[in-house]
Amino acid sequence: MENNHPNTPSGGRAPKQFSEVPASRKAADMVQWLEEHKALRVVCIDLEGQGGFADALIIASAGSVRHAQSLADGVSLMCREKNYEFLRTEGYAAGQWILVDMNDVIVNIFQEPVRELYALEALWGHGSGAAKTAGREDRGE
Repeated sequence: MENNHPNTPSGGRAPKQFSEVPASRKAADMVQWLEEHKALRVVCIDLEGQGGFADALIIASAGSVRHAQSLADGVSLMCREKNYEFLRTEGYAAGQWILVDMNDVIVNIFQEPVRELYALEALWGHGSGAAKTAGREDRGE
């Protein structure tokens, strides 16, 4: 289910074509949806003003390849329903690290060993205090 949009400029964000909803609102919607659908260790990192590729980075883990694919399908469907930008999905077939590119929000769905290997939270959230962890285990549930 790789969906590569041909109009994305290399090295940068495509101009918004759909919703003018702020990235922070889209990210909050995605975090809530992922948690409701049993994604594990959901983290949202605010990147606004830090670079040109996205304003928010969401990282979540899935319990299996099928679960990861289901989460990616759901994010894609939610984009269509809410008229959020959806540019492409990468890594869907393997299901180890699925990236959903929403232009200003990037959703990463990992299998846990791959998540630990790449440690995106440390890469993007280190030292800035920008990482916001959302999840049932953080609320004592």
